[in-house]
Amino acid sequence: MDFVGILISWLVTAVSLLLISRLPIGIEIDSTQKGLAAAAVLGGLNALILPLLRIVFAIPNLLTLGLLSGVFAFVMNVIVFSLAAKLVDGFRLPLGIWSAVIGAVALAIASNLVGGLLV
Repeated sequence: MDFVGILISWLVTAVSLLLISRLPIGIEIDSTQKGLAAAAVLGGLNALILPLLRIVFAIPNLLTLGLLSGVFAFVMNVIVFSLAAKLVDGFRLPLGIWSAVIGAVALAIASNLVGGLLV
């Protein structure tokens, strides 16, 4: 992915995070700068931690013959989302794991909607 693609992906994630933080679903972001930082951290975690989680979840995925691969992918996204909230000051999940679950779903939907507007 080239630099422009990375920048667009980061901005789409940041806008999506800021949009879902305005909804009453349990995600709080203090400012636009915190949203930009959270998007950068999410991108970094997706690049660094997600491949490691895929390795960890490879054995359960093989044991279930891939039937639960969507569930495992969702769990990995929730882990990355909650870890990003722990790392960025000003990005909070007041409902704990439930905020991370709702936030991961909302971020996927909002990113697809915002990204779809760009294409």
